[in-house]
Amino acid sequence: MTTNIESPGRLTRRLPESAVPEGCPAWSGEKALLWARAQPPVWVPVRMRSLHLLALAMVGLTAGFWLANSRDVPSVLAALVPLHLVWTLARPEALRVSGPVLTLVLAWYGGTHDLPILVGFLLVTAAWALAEFRMSARRTQRMWAVSAAEGVTAVVPEGVGPLRRGRFLIALGLVLAALGGAFVLVASGWDAPTDRREAVLAGWFTVGWGVTALASGRLARRRAAGLRGAPAPVLRVLVRDGANGDVEVFTADDVAALRPMFTVTAEEWYDDDDDEEDEEARLLKEKEMEALLDSLDADAEEAAQPGPLREAVLYGAPYDGGEIVIVSAPEDVRDGADEAPGDETEGDETQGETEGDEAQGEGEREAPEGAREPGSGGGSGDEEFVVESSMAPVRALSERAVRLRIAAEKARARRAAVYADRRAAAADGLTERLASGAVRRWRAGWLDRAVCLVVVLWAALMVLTEVGGWRYVPGVLLGFTGVLLLPRMAAWRITADRDGLWFNGLRGVRHIEWDHLMTVRCEGGELKLDSRRPRFGSAWTAHAPRWGRLERRFGLVHPYERTAAEITAMWQNPALRPTAPSDERARGRALWPLGVALGLVWVAALVLVP
Repeated sequence: MTTNIESPGRLTRRLPESAVPEGCPAWSGEKALLWARAQPPVWVPVRMRSLHLLALAMVGLTAGFWLANSRDVPSVLAALVPLHLVWTLARPEALRVSGPVLTLVLAWYGGTHDLPILVGFLLVTAAWALAEFRMSARRTQRMWAVSAAEGVTAVVPEGVGPLRRGRFLIALGLVLAALGGAFVLVASGWDAPTDRREAVLAGWFTVGWGVTALASGRLARRRAAGLRGAPAPVLRVLVRDGANGDVEVFTADDVAALRPMFTVTAEEWYDDDDDEEDEEARLLKEKEMEALLDSLDADAEEAAQPGPLREAVLYGAPYDGGEIVIVSAPEDVRDGADEAPGDETEGDETQGETEGDEAQGEGEREAPEGAREPGSGGGSGDEEFVVESSMAPVRALSERAVRLRIAAEKARARRAAVYADRRAAAADGLTERLASGAVRRWRAGWLDRAVCLVVVLWAALMVLTEVGGWRYVPGVLLGFTGVLLLPRMAAWRITADRDGLWFNGLRGVRHIEWDHLMTVRCEGGELKLDSRRPRFGSAWTAHAPRWGRLERRFGLVHPYERTAAEITAMWQNPALRPTAPSDERARGRALWPLGVALGLVWVAALVLVP
């Protein structure tokens, strides 16, 4: 059994009995073990990351370009190659269609002794098999979860809020499908055959990605709606907020939090009366909430510890890719809130409650009135609970995944310790340097400009080495992005004077008064400052690479840490602030001329470089 870095025996938050549906069984023992054994093998990919998807898409596009150019496969069929690889992680259900189709395409356009075609056939078949393993594990997990509920069902509490699941994916899918279709129409009229085939293939791939996002959104929305539309199976479990923000779900008897069964991204719905507030008050609330989340993220990064273990009830059968609703005890201890006296007591009480519930009988039951409205159990702290709905699919955790998460938490703790040490080193001697009262300036250094140079060289090597009209598609996109981002990365400036902080930007200079400063934070490689005044707009940020191990070994202080430490010292101690105002020239100028010059140089390179 894998052991968490958290010390065993941590107390749990109690869930009031009014929030537990009648007869709800505890998910523990052999029933939970059968569910865990039903997971797909370790070598079957389950968790989806953006980097993995992009890597598979690039490999698939390369193979698709080869098929379209060397075997004269139509672009719409060659686009199935990258989509097939993407669907292996994102939508394994689609491989039941794309697998047979791609097999027929390879057999039709390739020969029996064509080695690349044979390799492609093996890869397609392997991905198809992986998807079938994963789909079979899903069905088995759902079966065991429903069996563990013992026929007890309940209506999802009303506090779950309106159905919002899948809206973003549906909108994204429509946009991508429309853009891909338009690109196919435009590229179909190109003269160069090679460029036309590759461009049309890329367009069909974009259409396929849009359809994938649209289907994912519709499927997630249908599952979430089905969970709310009828009584769902219920299970008593233990949950906690993980260090990375996901909710970790444990069995009801795992009071030491030794082994999470699965993780899910969940969100609590708040019924705010935004219509009664003016726009400025609403924006201020959003800014303050963002600053609070930033501070919570910083605290979580430094501590690298998950939240407290809490009792909860799952609505819906958990399985890989499924949707659930979680009713749990609040994470914060309120007045009069009761905590479990210890692991053994908690385990005994949980078992006793389970046996009592099982003795009441089986069959379909609805949740009691107290479980339908949060906080309706009598008004005391003991009767409060939280209702959260899944905002992403359930992802099961294998033993290997648990070990990797523990290693990541330990690495995060070491990195946070390094950053804390460097932050303390940056704060040393600030009083002497800032006591002069002179205007202070911070600006982009060699590290920022080196990053910009690397980005420009990478873009030039990727785009300018292409021939024909194909280079203009990524060239325009990269050029537009570079014009918006690179000038500020290479020439940002912060000026501190008697009146506050001044920031240059593309459109001009922005200002934060000292009393309006809300956020000064350097976390990882990001420097962030924000004002509590809504008219300031979005927060000012700068990014640069960082490696805590080198800082610790050579005693280096990252420039952003030093900048954040000095600004924070001025913010908290008015005696250290500059006493003189700064002139307009010292505050910096608008950076759009630099962006225009960069754009002209890029356009000239696209047109003139052969």
